[in-house]
Amino acid sequence: MLAALKSQLTDWLFQPRAAEPGAIALVQRRVYILPTGLGILFAVVLLMMLLGAINYGLSLGFVLTFLLVALAFNAMIYTSRNLAKLSVTAARTHAVFAGEAAQFTLILFNPGALARHAIGISRERRASAGAEYTDVAARASARICISMPSERRGLLFAGRLTLFTQFPLGLYRAWSYVHPDVSCIIYPRPAPVGLPLPPTETNNGSGAALGQGQDDFAGLRAYRPGDPPRHIAWKAAARGQGLLTKQFSGQAASQVWLAWDLLPSRMALEEKLSALTRWVLDAHALRLAYGLRLPGLAVTMGDGDAHRDRCLEALALYDMPRVKS
Repeated sequence: MLAALKSQLTDWLFQPRAAEPGAIALVQRRVYILPTGLGILFAVVLLMMLLGAINYGLSLGFVLTFLLVALAFNAMIYTSRNLAKLSVTAARTHAVFAGEAAQFTLILFNPGALARHAIGISRERRASAGAEYTDVAARASARICISMPSERRGLLFAGRLTLFTQFPLGLYRAWSYVHPDVSCIIYPRPAPVGLPLPPTETNNGSGAALGQGQDDFAGLRAYRPGDPPRHIAWKAAARGQGLLTKQFSGQAASQVWLAWDLLPSRMALEEKLSALTRWVLDAHALRLAYGLRLPGLAVTMGDGDAHRDRCLEALALYDMPRVKS
């Protein structure tokens, strides 16, 4: 009850924003600041010092107290300035499998002439434990990452993140909310190793054994997007013959369709997607040409890293509403 009330009060005070595309400028009005526990203790000590100086008429006590008060006010200015006017841009994310940690990276650009120190990032305003920190040099950029657990396939959105700092003295905590328009694709969790692939076939329809003759050079063909870079004939490209791909006997001769209908009908949706994910990974490891067939969706025959990623993305987003969290 108290947690829900606190969350509603925080949302009302700090006005959650929709996802913001592009660079996010931390203008002064977006930076909030409050004293830390150490700052409150420091203020109590200053008050006691002031009362003691008044009670005993200590001139040097007044000087020391007001000097420390001036130091506290300067610390507040420097803490706020350490975060203000930074520019925040979301970097590209890399897909992961369900159960792995998704990494979201923000690029912080400092347009000012002063370096920024001890900038932290977290998902909650007060969650400083385990946060990541970085320094940003003057007129330079720095990267800062935050990990988020992924429990299920689909799109994982970064949501609202908190950038904060307590530099230089730890008496104040300045923070700002950012909501970058970035998401990470979460592939289905692959089924355990050992699930046999569907029968392979050659281009003319006859059966073919896996792995036979894959190291025997059989000629060149035109480059297709998704071909592995190690198979490109770079010497031919240097001679001005364009991009050509080396073919090996048995490499493109074997192909397989990874079809939804080949799996037992008693399997649940997520079980079938996990099994198809395992098939995609195994077919890619064997350097087979393969296609993917799902109800209402088909990925044409192909090979290479780009083709593998297309198939895994289709499995990750299959029958999945794209709703931002």
